[in-house]
Amino acid sequence: MKRVCVLPGDGVGPEVVACAARVLAAAAPGVELLQADIGQSAFAKHGSYLPESTLALMRDCDSSLFGAVSSVRDDRYKSPVLTFRRELDLFANLRPVKNLIALTGRGPIDVVIVRENSEGLYHQVEAEDPEGVTTPRRVSRRASERIVDFAVHHARSRGRKGLCCVHKSNVLRKSDGLFLDVFRERVTVSGLSARDQLVDSAAMLLVTDPASFDVIVTLNLYGDILSDVAAGVAGGLGFAPSGNIGPEHSVFEPAHGSAPDIAGKGIANPTAAILSAAMMLEHIGMAREAEDIVSAVHGTYAAGHLTVDVGGSNGSGRFTDRVLEGLRQ
Repeated sequence: MKRVCVLPGDGVGPEVVACAARVLAAAAPGVELLQADIGQSAFAKHGSYLPESTLALMRDCDSSLFGAVSSVRDDRYKSPVLTFRRELDLFANLRPVKNLIALTGRGPIDVVIVRENSEGLYHQVEAEDPEGVTTPRRVSRRASERIVDFAVHHARSRGRKGLCCVHKSNVLRKSDGLFLDVFRERVTVSGLSARDQLVDSAAMLLVTDPASFDVIVTLNLYGDILSDVAAGVAGGLGFAPSGNIGPEHSVFEPAHGSAPDIAGKGIANPTAAILSAAMMLEHIGMAREAEDIVSAVHGTYAAGHLTVDVGGSNGSGRFTDRVLEGLRQ
């Protein structure tokens, strides 16, 4: 039996994860769901935003399904997300973005963004001085090779044809230059169509010509920003699933944050969380069950059952009911 660590978290996290868990239970009843604490609720109960017991369960399970956490301006705060990415060696962040609804003035998009997940500016080392703050940025050959190889493998295994390296090597000549050099070295024998694009022009093209991209591989900060741009083209962050993947462990999560302004209202779009659960099932070897969920979600939107964030009347629970109806059919 597969075991999944469920991490509801803060804000709308518990709401959308509960929806995803309902769908998981229906599509893959043999999966055991084990809940653990993370975020502000964990700090209130355990004095830690990521208790050791939670991290131990994440290591022990086949994968984890995570909602969201709210960061706080407190010297005691340590990002649980960056911590579990580091502790579990989740070096790759996978963010597929695909249209589920037609939007006026926005072109079709079907892109996968593969984001380096361990380096760049996200190590939280910030040195203060009387004049300001300096944050060092790390780009290593090993991390660049791992993420490019991951992107190549993902593209080829999914029948994708094109791989684009997004960077800013015209300014950051040594660091982004290293990443671009590694890309060119590793992609030459991949059989994929390969090109590179500066990050600013890539952001523009994701809006004006999203169909020009197939798979993007990029550095940490760029990938974080570009995946939100792509999600906006597809309808918003409520449609954006993601996965944090390493050699042994994985954590899947909706790409949106905790959205405290709508928490508790029952209107958060659970699509990203449900599709994250489908990504998780595929990753742990349950491809048929994953496809059942994806088909049910697509069928729900195709039938016109829209969520509140895109002008529909379906809140979190009602939309999930529709998806469950699709699964039963």
